[in-house]
Amino acid sequence: MGKSTIGLLRRIGIIEGISYLILLFIAMPLKYFADFPIFVQIFGMAHGVLFVLFVLMLVVVWFKHRWPFIRVVGAFIASLLPFGTFVLDTRLRKDL
Repeated sequence: MGKSTIGLLRRIGIIEGISYLILLFIAMPLKYFADFPIFVQIFGMAHGVLFVLFVLMLVVVWFKHRWPFIRVVGAFIASLLPFGTFVLDTRLRKDL
């Protein structure tokens, strides 16, 4: 059961990372270059919800697996960077 929390963190991280890339590289250009702001509203909301889920799941994994604080900070910083959750995923695969 304990390893499934890391698996869930990985899945949420991948989906959150995809939503971030869609927001940055599709929705934002459509807003500013094609005057379609609706895509930023839709994908911005989806990304926000996924980001909150990621952070909540990160806290669960932190306490359940007793991760060092620096590892939690590193995972959080990875979630702020484009492609960061994909790099984090390769590292989390080792924990499964």
